[in-house]
Amino acid sequence: MNRNQWAAIFLASMLALGMLTGCSKKENTNEEQGTSPSSEVKPAGSSAPIDPATAAKISGTVSFDGTAPKPSKIDMSQDAACKGNNTSETMVVDSGKLANVFVYVKDGMGDRSFEVPKDSVTIDQKGCQYHPHVLGVMTNQNIEIRNDDDTTHNIHPTPKDNREWNESQPPKAAALEKQFTREEVMLPVKCNQHPWMKMYLNVSKTPFFAVTGSDGKYEIKGLPPGDYTLAFVHEKLGEQTQKVTLAAKDSKTVDQAFKQ
Repeated sequence: MNRNQWAAIFLASMLALGMLTGCSKKENTNEEQGTSPSSEVKPAGSSAPIDPATAAKISGTVSFDGTAPKPSKIDMSQDAACKGNNTSETMVVDSGKLANVFVYVKDGMGDRSFEVPKDSVTIDQKGCQYHPHVLGVMTNQNIEIRNDDDTTHNIHPTPKDNREWNESQPPKAAALEKQFTREEVMLPVKCNQHPWMKMYLNVSKTPFFAVTGSDGKYEIKGLPPGDYTLAFVHEKLGEQTQKVTLAAKDSKTVDQAFKQ
């Protein structure tokens, strides 16, 4: 074998070795990124959208069975800037209809997920009381907390499942913006400056909830057909539930009565 033949064999060997080294580097890179050459990164799964053409709704009235207690008066004399209506909102009953009941779909949604609403909800401090007294929001939805009073408030949620915080807000200050990341029903919110100031925040992973008004009425729309557990929760009277089955385009009335 002459010199030229040896040179050709040596060159071919070096080229083969380079190709093997290149393949090894490419495989190592894939391993470092957590993938293999034959695998594909799949997008995260998402819930099937609810067909508006089959969406159903639940509505009804929540009542109080018995003699409603008279609203208690609040002593706000410790702060001259407090000029609210001085009436407790723990039990608000009008003609037998119960306000401030949080109504929500407690069970039946399975593993469905829902987008966080882009619109914020508002908690206002006016007359040294929280408005509204009971509020529903979705997890991670933005909450604007405003102070329309001529006095400083100290907003202090005391949750069981979410992060607790305590923040002062001067008169007419810029709104505080907060979110809660975990589901929680009847999360208490108080003001450390004014001990009578209380409200309840309800954090839901679905948009299917409502709060009864002074007429005791509520409405939950846009539900897909299915079997559900509907929960009615009041800060003092506790929770009651009802089972309900909804067909496509169904519209059902589900009333509920509380007793003390």
